[in-house]
Amino acid sequence: MTVYFDVASTAPLHPVARQALTAALDEGWADPARLYRSGRQARMLLDAARETVAAELGARPDEVSFTASGTQAVQLGMLGALTGNRRRGSHLVHSAVEHSSVLHVAERLELGGGEITVAPVDRTGRVDPQVFGALLRPDTALAALQSANHEVGTLQPVAETAELCAEAGVPLLVDAAQSAGRVDVPAGWSLLTASAHKWGGPPGVGVLAVRKGVRYSSPLPADEREGGRVPGYVNVPAIVAAAASLRAVRAEARQENARLHALVERIRARVPQLVPEVEVVGDPVRRLPHLVTFSCLYVDGEVLLTELDRAGFAVSSGSSCTSSTLTPSHVLAAMGVLTEGNVRVSLPYGTAEADVDRFLAVLPELIAGIRAPLGLNLTQPQGSSGSLPPRAEGRAGAESDERQATDEGGSAGARSVGAGFERPEASGRVTVIDALGKRCPLPVIELAKRIGEVPLGGTVAVLADDEAARLDIPAWCEMRDQEYAGEAPAADYGGDRGSAYLVVRRTT
Repeated sequence: MTVYFDVASTAPLHPVARQALTAALDEGWADPARLYRSGRQARMLLDAARETVAAELGARPDEVSFTASGTQAVQLGMLGALTGNRRRGSHLVHSAVEHSSVLHVAERLELGGGEITVAPVDRTGRVDPQVFGALLRPDTALAALQSANHEVGTLQPVAETAELCAEAGVPLLVDAAQSAGRVDVPAGWSLLTASAHKWGGPPGVGVLAVRKGVRYSSPLPADEREGGRVPGYVNVPAIVAAAASLRAVRAEARQENARLHALVERIRARVPQLVPEVEVVGDPVRRLPHLVTFSCLYVDGEVLLTELDRAGFAVSSGSSCTSSTLTPSHVLAAMGVLTEGNVRVSLPYGTAEADVDRFLAVLPELIAGIRAPLGLNLTQPQGSSGSLPPRAEGRAGAESDERQATDEGGSAGARSVGAGFERPEASGRVTVIDALGKRCPLPVIELAKRIGEVPLGGTVAVLADDEAARLDIPAWCEMRDQEYAGEAPAADYGGDRGSAYLVVRRTT
């Protein structure tokens, strides 16, 4: 039997939701807009569900509309707020780690001539409220900040950011999909979105709440249902089940969150002790109680998830290795942490301690088996957990026909370099690794195999066209106490336009 550790994707249907759904299928099947008895009965169920959801989320019933999904709620909320505030301007501010639903609206806005400003995050995935607030402008029509990150569980400073948005007169949309039902909804939001299947309700029910006084104009043709914000017939039985399960999980949250928090702490502490070359990511304190994410060097994320599935564990990943597009996770990339071999564990209510212990027992063996053919000498991480060193923006490189070069007496000299990049010593040899065409995590594996050949203080340049390599090689340097010296475009040396030299100095 599979142990399900992926509630951040979707939670199992709560027993209360199942009971409410069954009852509502019999009692609330009719059109709630009609005046005959069955229609009025459906309307009463819908109104009661709206009141329940509003109370749990800290909203008024007339501020709450139901959508077909959390993604639809985000997109309608953003588009409606942008349309309603178009006289103010067309500038949007959002954090670098928002859900893809936010990013897609931002792309559409930019294509239509709007402007986007992205607020950076620190290495834990958290924005600085002051930095976020400083990005607001007189023409900012909307700001968006999630309550908690969907990949690493970091809680965002929503209340502090909301105060700055209010001072600037900018509405703030808060995506609460990962936190609603588990932790208190942060104060200060102008628009709030959530998704029922994340808290144990049925799929197909999203929530969009718009505060009274917030300028909102539906981006869709007019419809009399759901306050004019969401057109179409609503699924009353599913909404009733969503409301019932939200109330149930909130009642359980205080006790169950404490228990899950302790289990997650066990995973956070034990995984680095049991598995060499692993990095636990996300804020260790200001985080969701049930979610933990870690990344493993030299591991293909898809292979690891498959092996865990065979061992009876369903987990998720933000690793580029598990993506059909091979695009690194924008969340992990923004944080500056390792993107390869990424595992996200999110525990459902009722998770047994024995299941967590068994996960911790099988994980080291599975990872060791995946790494065994590589022939690497692995040790426990020795690097600090602080911020990564700044990435150089200059250019540098050196190579000869034999992919070895010297400045003095050699047939090929090092190219000129830009500000921010300190080129290798003139008399030093540069070891070049050709990793073109190799995907995550192969460029990092090749670097790990060859670094021992480089003398202390020497330089190795990795020629790579995999987007993940640009992120993972600096992260590898941080974990292995090596120095990431910068990046040099390979086009300067006859390489492909999409490739680059990623330069590393050996320091240990």
